Amino acid sequence: MKSDFALAFNEILETRALPKEVVLEAIQQAMISAYRRDASVSSSQQKIEVTIGADGVPIILVEKEVVEDVVDNQTEVLISEARNHEPECQIGDLVMVPVEYGGANFGRIAAQTAKQVILQRIREAERETLYEEFIEREGDLITGTVQSTSSAGVTLNLLGRAEAIMPRAHQMPNERYRTHDKIRVYVVEVNKSTRGPQIIVSRTHKDMLRRLLEYEVPEIYNGQVEIKSIAREAGYRSKVAVAALQESIDPVGACVGMRGMRIQNIIKELNSDEREKIDVIEWDSDPAKFIAKALSPARVSGVYLDEELDQMRTATVVVPEDHLSLAIGREGQNARLAAKLTGWRIDIKSVTETAVEDFEALDTNPALSHIRGQHAQLVEEVERVLEKRKNNRPIMPEEYTSLIRFVDQAESAKVNQRSQLRKQRVAMLESVRPLVPDAAFDMPIETLELADDIVRALGRIDNVGELMVRVLSDEQYLADLLAANRADDDALEAIKYALDDLVLPEIMAAEEGSEDEDDGDVLDEAAAEAEVDEGAEPEVVAEGVPEEPGAPEESVPEVVASTEEVEMESAALLVSDEEAPPAFPEPELELEPEPDVVEKAQPRKPAKEEVSEDWYEDEDLEEEFDDDELLEDRTGKRGKKSKKRRVQLIYDEDLGEVIAKRRRKGSRRRNDFDEFDFSE
Repeated sequence: MKSDFALAFNEILETRALPKEVVLEAIQQAMISAYRRDASVSSSQQKIEVTIGADGVPIILVEKEVVEDVVDNQTEVLISEARNHEPECQIGDLVMVPVEYGGANFGRIAAQTAKQVILQRIREAERETLYEEFIEREGDLITGTVQSTSSAGVTLNLLGRAEAIMPRAHQMPNERYRTHDKIRVYVVEVNKSTRGPQIIVSRTHKDMLRRLLEYEVPEIYNGQVEIKSIAREAGYRSKVAVAALQESIDPVGACVGMRGMRIQNIIKELNSDEREKIDVIEWDSDPAKFIAKALSPARVSGVYLDEELDQMRTATVVVPEDHLSLAIGREGQNARLAAKLTGWRIDIKSVTETAVEDFEALDTNPALSHIRGQHAQLVEEVERVLEKRKNNRPIMPEEYTSLIRFVDQAESAKVNQRSQLRKQRVAMLESVRPLVPDAAFDMPIETLELADDIVRALGRIDNVGELMVRVLSDEQYLADLLAANRADDDALEAIKYALDDLVLPEIMAAEEGSEDEDDGDVLDEAAAEAEVDEGAEPEVVAEGVPEEPGAPEESVPEVVASTEEVEMESAALLVSDEEAPPAFPEPELELEPEPDVVEKAQPRKPAKEEVSEDWYEDEDLEEEFDDDELLEDRTGKRGKKSKKRRVQLIYDEDLGEVIAKRRRKGSRRRNDFDEFDFSE
């Protein structure tokens, strides 16, 4: 006979449809929480585990210390009793000992705690199970029952276990939903939430039509026919482009089926009143042929492509006069669907309208100037036909043929002209491209933080580098592009400001990082040569004292500027080429040998040199110098040009020496320089 625990356990498994391991873990956590609540034991004080015995009864194991004499039964156990469970345990060890504590022994609060834990864990497991189930069905079709309707959307019950929302934007415009209706929907999105999976379904999504075709047409499901693209206006009309992957299969016929049975079944599934029509079109790799087929059922006389670099690709389609309204469709629906299906912007014109425009442009457009000379007879015929049209006289079919020939010659000449201009523009852009840093091409256009209308007007320009190339190469063309796409008047100025303020500092910082490495090598070479010059001690002899042979030379300390950071040069180097009078001359002083000592000035400290009283009486000497000139004089190599600094030499009475003062520039908010401060 099964225990009450086993019966309750099996009942939960059946009603909740959860895995056995999930329910078992929930019960174990509930027993642990109930014991802690009843025994007033926290998780940090004592370790507690729950196992299920062979008879299906849960056993509570509590961690206790092995002792000889028990003082606290809750945390200690005798060694004799502990060895019944752990034969090799010793005094002081911690062992897991079962306690005689069943569910009937729990108090009301502990039992309520166990119940809450079990319910909470089971709900979490149910939500996770539902999410894992429906996330796999994302992008698939599913049947649901209408549970309720509101202004926000329709609530559906899926499989009796989950709820889905169909927003108003995803509802068919000519359908009305009633409670308990069963409808087939497309699972658009599945998200996690605290109340379970949030499922968004749709009946207007274009991929719903794709799934219906896959289910209804075996050739598509088996991979013999491929769906290239779908354009849909739910409830009214759809266009599907298909291509055969095997030569022996007709892709359009496979989708339509015998007597149109397959496509009719799909139409009925989409809407019961069969208002939505579906056009199945054979895909073609030639864009001109594909566009002509996409405009069916209208008949097309010619398609002329214009693949602009920065704007959307445009196709000019010429159709007969009586097919113009059919090509455009009701409220432009047919042309709109064809543009979505092909990915081209389509301009539809009639033959006579295009012929009038091209005939008037024969003398103004250089691309059409050759037509009058090479096709004089055709031009005369077109002129006569257009005159008949102007007088509202009927035009014969053969005369329409002449108009079509003329339009084809003129539009083809325009296409060739645009092709040549495009090649020239590409060459111009390529010549400017090396001037733009490589880092700019890796920065998306969103880095500029431009307005949405400007980003939309830029079209196919998707990174900062390409935008900088356009600004440098042809600023007027970029301005015309922005104006044609209805951007604000100050769009070009906003782009320039964004480039100057946001992007260029980042790019220059990246470039300077690489240049600093090269400059470091140059400065290291300069430092090495400076040390060599320092080692060669200059010879100094006092005036009036003849040089004695064999006498030791006095080594004069030489001040060398630090080359690690070229910020302050020696004061002695700032003096002009004219020699200054010697400091405190002693003509009769006999030089005594001194040890060879070469002193180096500390980094960032100006050198000090003693001068006579006459120098102090002169005006302050101020000289403007350039760090790169000094570096070139000392090392013979020219490094990176530094910013100019102003240094002033003055005589300090207290020290009796000449010191250098440097002018420091203040904050950007101040126009004047800060007061001079002494460099130490």
